[in-house]
Amino acid sequence: MPNTRTKLRAFLIRWVGLVLNLRGVLSVYRLMPFLLQWRRFASRSEIVVPASDLYPCLSDATVMTGFDPHYFFQAAWLARKLAARQPPVHTDIGSAVGMIGVMSAFVPIEFLDVRPLDVALKGLVSKKDNLSSLTLVSDSVSSLSCLHVLDHVGLGRYGDPLDPDGHVKAAGELSRVLAYGGDLYLSVPVGRERACFNAHRVFSVATVRKLFSTLDLSEFALVDDRGRFEPKMDASAMEAYEYACGLFHFVKGGRPASV
Repeated sequence: MPNTRTKLRAFLIRWVGLVLNLRGVLSVYRLMPFLLQWRRFASRSEIVVPASDLYPCLSDATVMTGFDPHYFFQAAWLARKLAARQPPVHTDIGSAVGMIGVMSAFVPIEFLDVRPLDVALKGLVSKKDNLSSLTLVSDSVSSLSCLHVLDHVGLGRYGDPLDPDGHVKAAGELSRVLAYGGDLYLSVPVGRERACFNAHRVFSVATVRKLFSTLDLSEFALVDDRGRFEPKMDASAMEAYEYACGLFHFVKGGRPASV
């Protein structure tokens, strides 16, 4: 059983964490209703509910279920691509691990990240690698994804080396390792071009296409500034966005004729 000091530490973390974040500060007005609910619940419960076990969650009682449109729709987009194509193995570099774990149920996945994922799960193999200098052999990966990752490379946020050209090197590495005839599924923030140090970069669609100029753009989708998903769009007819999410399906053309 946890000792008193351990319980006190957990108690303080939960309560201090409530106010040391913006959502917590904005939800403080719900604290009194929470305490009243606790008293009513405790009075009706056969189980003792001491103050030391309280875990205030004050910002979850919303009218609609909240979600991050970029991550929700990019996961749905990639899952549908892989379900349709059923590659014998798929390689992902640095994307959201929750999505990767689910997709490994129907497609064997090799997951690479500068911070390797320490899990044991059938259908999923995790290895350490750096997107700026991948150890993969050139032209070797037939199915490859990298979602909401390129925009972070070189900013140091995840322990990677600071490098203003990190995204350029990463794009070159993705293009290099993709096999001829292979598919690259990429997502990045698109809109007013800028670097929001050290969170992420935002690219114009033209910049992304230039970074991957050796590949053919097969399909482009978008999550706009209002969180609406457009599964097929003309990449050359983009409106002015602030922080949208561009979903790019690139294909590497046929192997050049030997000299």
